[in-house]
Amino acid sequence: MTSAKQGLSKKLLTRVLSVYFVLTLIVTAGQIVTEYLNAKSHIESELQTLKNTFSTSLTRAIWELNTPQAKSIAVGLMELPIVEGVQIRDENGNYISNLGRTSELSNESITKGVVRDHSGGTFGYSFPLIFEFSGRTSLVGDVTLYSSSDIIFGRIEVGIFFLLGNAIVKTAFLVFLFMSAFRTMLTNPLNELTQQITDFNLNDPNSSKLDLSINEDNELKVLETSYNKLIDEVIDYQSKLAGTQNELRQANRRLDDQNISLEEDVAKKTATLSKIMLDLEQQKDELLINQRELRQENENRQFIEDELRKRNSELATSMETIQLAKDQLVESAKMASLGGLVAGIAHDVNTPLGVGVTATSFLQDRVDKLKVAYEDKKLTGSTMSSFLSEAQQTITLLTNNLNRASDLISSFKQVAVDQTSEAEREINVSEYLIEIIQSLAPSIKKTQHTIDVNCPDDLTIKCAPGVLAQILTNMIMNSLIHGFENKPKGSIDINITQQDNNLLINYSDDGKGLDKITLEQHFDAFFTTKRGEGGSGLGTHIMYNLVTQTLKGKIQASSELGEGLHYKISIPM
Repeated sequence: MTSAKQGLSKKLLTRVLSVYFVLTLIVTAGQIVTEYLNAKSHIESELQTLKNTFSTSLTRAIWELNTPQAKSIAVGLMELPIVEGVQIRDENGNYISNLGRTSELSNESITKGVVRDHSGGTFGYSFPLIFEFSGRTSLVGDVTLYSSSDIIFGRIEVGIFFLLGNAIVKTAFLVFLFMSAFRTMLTNPLNELTQQITDFNLNDPNSSKLDLSINEDNELKVLETSYNKLIDEVIDYQSKLAGTQNELRQANRRLDDQNISLEEDVAKKTATLSKIMLDLEQQKDELLINQRELRQENENRQFIEDELRKRNSELATSMETIQLAKDQLVESAKMASLGGLVAGIAHDVNTPLGVGVTATSFLQDRVDKLKVAYEDKKLTGSTMSSFLSEAQQTITLLTNNLNRASDLISSFKQVAVDQTSEAEREINVSEYLIEIIQSLAPSIKKTQHTIDVNCPDDLTIKCAPGVLAQILTNMIMNSLIHGFENKPKGSIDINITQQDNNLLINYSDDGKGLDKITLEQHFDAFFTTKRGEGGSGLGTHIMYNLVTQTLKGKIQASSELGEGLHYKISIPM
């Protein structure tokens, strides 16, 4: 059996004892230092006690200049066991006596008792000598009593030996106790465990189970139980392995039989495969012929694809041309709408202007007659009164007709400028709607149709006004041209409200309405029900694009035959 180079119990014991030795050393050193400091403190107290004993007689001797007596006192102090040096100085710092182990003092006067450490392991207690006479005090000198660490160690020598002996005895006892405990509880059981595991017999694992001579329920006992359980599993595994080996041998025999049968099948399959190979060769020849035909067909298809690409290119060019034509038609439709507006406004403006010209001619004729009567000196009060009355009536008629013409031109100018410009500005919706309807008055006044507008007076929106004018103009003109066809009296309702941050326009008429098929194509470009009567089919398409693209809004149309047409428009404000 191979033994371990470093036993576990020895390693563990070494670490435990090392920690204990270090702790014992630290504690013992601390106790020695404490004893030293206590002894030093006692000696310092004894030196201070000596001050009370000798200071009075020493002060009087120095005051009386009795130097021999002062030196005699110093010699007497040197006889004390705790004193190793004495220094006595007068008030000028001159030494009267300097005996034993002392150190050089500074020239400063000592005014109070103080303990100081000096070189060479000595320390001293210095105190002043003060003489009192007739209620007055006078510093006559100072005294320094020295002691050393040798005296301290002499006092604590027995205590140190006791501490060291105590530590050595406790350490030896613990070493013996730990070694006995480790040998009994760990080393011997581990050696027994190692020996029994080494004697393991693979052929008879049941006899190789562990049987340790320990009665305690510890980790080694748990290890013994686990090891014996592992042996039981090994025995069970060997039993299963033997059964598996028997099954494997039987499987090998069956596999040999299968191999023989397989060789026979392979021979049969080989013959069949040879016949199949001949058939494949024939199919290969047919496939080559089909490939040539397919190659020819691919070449024909490539030619057709090239032709299709050319046609697609021509078609794309045509679509661009159609889109350009569509944009031109949209612009033409806008200008045609504006042209119709110009014609109507021109006719309406012509009437008040004609009345104004007639009134001006009448007034000019009356002025000429008044001038003749004035020159012929035939001017009478009744003539002048008649002239003033007629002039007042003529001026009123002229003013009313000129104001009417001015309002028509102002409304037309605002609407026309807005329709040709996309600049945004803030408008009052109610006032702007009145201007739009006023610009459409020439198309409405000859009919019995009515327009009812419901809009808050303080509702404003920032947008391109021309876009809003063109949308409302297209809806009204669609109702007049298509909805009220063959209807003498129609009604249009326009309700404008604000909901959240959107402008809602609800437009409805009571015209003839649209069927389902026509309604589905209502916003399509070039779709019109009056193709041969001048309709372009772009009005509603332009209106849809203005709402959805220019104003970023939504528009919906709903209608039934005989129920009129309804638009619902939502525009972000």
